[in-house]
Amino acid sequence: MDLKLLLLSALIGGLCLIKAQQVGNECIKASAKSCGECIQAGASCGWCTDPEFLKQGEATSTRCDELQSLIKRGCADNMMENPRGSQNTLTNKTVTSRKDKEKLKPEDITQIQPQKISLSLRSGQAQSFDLKFKRAEDYPIDLYYLMDLSYSMKDDLENVKNLGTSLMIEMSKITSDFRIGFGSFVEKTVMPYISTTPAKLLNPCTGDQNCTSPFSYKNVLKLTNEGEKFNTLVGKQQISGNLDSPEGGFDAIMQVAVCGHHIGWRNVTRLLVFSTDAGFHFAGDGKLGGIVLPNDGKCHLENNMYTMSHYYDYPSIAHLVQKLSDNNIQTIFAVTEEFQPVYKELKNLIPKSAVGTLSANSSNVINLIIDAYNSLSSEVILENSKLPEGVTIAYTSYCKNGLVSEGESGRKCSNISIGDEVSFAISVTAKGCPSDGKPETIKIKPLGFTEEVEILLNFICECDCHKDSQMNSPNCHNGNGAFECGACKCNEGRIGRQCECSSNDVSSEDMDKNCRKDNGTDICSNNGDCVCGTCECKKRENPEERYSGEFCDCDNFNCDRSNNKLCGGHGHCDCRVCVCDANWTGSACDCSLDTSTCLAANKQICNGRGECECGTCKCIDPKFQGPTCEICPTCPGVCAEHKECVQCRAFGTGEKKDTCERDCSYFNLIKVKDRDKLPQPASQSFPLMHCKERDANDCWFYYTYAVNNNTEKEVHVVETLDCPAGPDIIPIVAGVVAGIVLIGLALLLIWKLLMIIHDRREFAKFEKEKMNAKWDTQENPIYKSPINKFQNPHYGRKSAAL
Repeated sequence: MDLKLLLLSALIGGLCLIKAQQVGNECIKASAKSCGECIQAGASCGWCTDPEFLKQGEATSTRCDELQSLIKRGCADNMMENPRGSQNTLTNKTVTSRKDKEKLKPEDITQIQPQKISLSLRSGQAQSFDLKFKRAEDYPIDLYYLMDLSYSMKDDLENVKNLGTSLMIEMSKITSDFRIGFGSFVEKTVMPYISTTPAKLLNPCTGDQNCTSPFSYKNVLKLTNEGEKFNTLVGKQQISGNLDSPEGGFDAIMQVAVCGHHIGWRNVTRLLVFSTDAGFHFAGDGKLGGIVLPNDGKCHLENNMYTMSHYYDYPSIAHLVQKLSDNNIQTIFAVTEEFQPVYKELKNLIPKSAVGTLSANSSNVINLIIDAYNSLSSEVILENSKLPEGVTIAYTSYCKNGLVSEGESGRKCSNISIGDEVSFAISVTAKGCPSDGKPETIKIKPLGFTEEVEILLNFICECDCHKDSQMNSPNCHNGNGAFECGACKCNEGRIGRQCECSSNDVSSEDMDKNCRKDNGTDICSNNGDCVCGTCECKKRENPEERYSGEFCDCDNFNCDRSNNKLCGGHGHCDCRVCVCDANWTGSACDCSLDTSTCLAANKQICNGRGECECGTCKCIDPKFQGPTCEICPTCPGVCAEHKECVQCRAFGTGEKKDTCERDCSYFNLIKVKDRDKLPQPASQSFPLMHCKERDANDCWFYYTYAVNNNTEKEVHVVETLDCPAGPDIIPIVAGVVAGIVLIGLALLLIWKLLMIIHDRREFAKFEKEKMNAKWDTQENPIYKSPINKFQNPHYGRKSAAL
């Protein structure tokens, strides 16, 4: 298993190395014929202008390489062309910070910084700059209310008639410069969207309902700051009708977006409130009415009425998104609950838009607009214009509370309050140059805002030395080319390093003869092509590997290797022979002359017990091992030294069990089942120490310690502890119980014996006292007669015995 993992790791490492080489050598892979082509290959590429730089057999394209590689190959710093990109800020007005509620014109308010910047782009090298955005206080707002006037919106119209003054009052809490306008829409005026009978064209409603004629879109009120005027004009509006449920709202939105002069949009915050209780028609639906021309996205208002609804199809969603974005309009969809899912999906396709739930009679429209505006204005999203070919742009946002985002999320910041400032790091990178090489302009702006950053892109397509090009230079074989940046740029029909040959003479036999080494049969050693009698060596798949020499008989990759590295990684291969770096020697530069690796802690080389050969200690006394001959596996004290680490790693016990991973990972642990499986000194080619140690529980464990031939420390340990047998609890308990019972019985018998002896002594004593008694055994000396005698003193002094 370990071998498989090792092979897999080696394979992955090799693939990564090859990939890194391929990516890192884009300069060589480009096969650049000129300095201009070279610097377009990548940001790390340089061109050597030294006329003597190329060796025999090397093509002109080898002048192009990474800077470090050119230096190693002998190109001086002042001979390398490596132009770098730059940037210059042209307009940099600071973002506006109001003081004491000062009143400013819209054109005097700055929310984005800088405003104009120039970038000089070198292929592959990014140019970055910071963009600041600060949400201005009291920023002017234009709001256009676009309402569906189909019959189902009849009760809504009544509530909207007083919207002007009410909305002006609420919006005055946000801005002192607010304007409002009104427009209405129904549907295209062709079948099957409306009934085209004369009566229905006059009054599309049924019964006694009095409705106005159907229309596509009508601009009722241009943007104004007069709320009463809004109420008056809207109050005169009448409901109309159509046949199908979806409405022609997209036609109306398109006209509101592109007819800026008719609507009266200013370069301020532009809000479009789209109010309906139905779905919408979009591109393709016009075919039902015989309308096949795509919407042209232009203004077609005459007398404030859209006049081309019967001629152009409905706009597509993508077309609508483009026009809304181009005109910096933020859309608020005020729709009923039934159509919320549809318009939420539409919102996801239209940047800087919001959806609010309109009550059945539009009574909540003011709160809906206020909430939607706060939601839209608290988020800034950057967008850029179309990028030139090969140009990419990356965003990183630095928002409130330290939130940093990259990628697509790096374009926006949310929860921005008035006065908050956020920043974006913008990085622009070019790959190559445009075909015409002319400067380009791109623009970056926050969605829904009129301000933008203009970025002028200048491309570095040629080296500085290109200016000093010598046309028809004598250095290029009688003027057959231009001498530019140290190399000849041949005229058409000429080839060779000095343009010395005609393209028609390349394959002549006389020229091929000069490309055969020692009059052999191989042209350029089969490693190159004969061009003008001179070998130009082939390129290898790996750009780091090169053929060279007069006959391409040398290379820089067929040298001895060590540790799978060419010249051991300590030298370079020159014509199949390793040229070693300082302090290295050997055919593969794998022998170090540095003795610092052999220096022991006591500052002695190999602890005085060996010699330093190629940076490695060779111990004289075989019982010593280790990088500096410091280890003696068979010396006394080895077992005690490693006891705690062996105990914690093998059994998870001991004083070092809590720090085991940190302190005891210096050896390889191998567990065996019993002592017989432990390695024996006779079977090893290196010294081995057998150890027997005892733990805190008086258990013995057995192990061996050794340093193998690879200087790796090895410990073989018996996986089970040898512990003394514990006492048999049942006999002990039984014995204790039996002992207690026997002792109790013995004590009871002794007590009984003593009582018997005592009783006998008392009885003997009683018998003795009985024998010695003085009184008659027939008369009880303590007997007292129960008869008493009394005599009456007055009776003759004689008394009868009682």
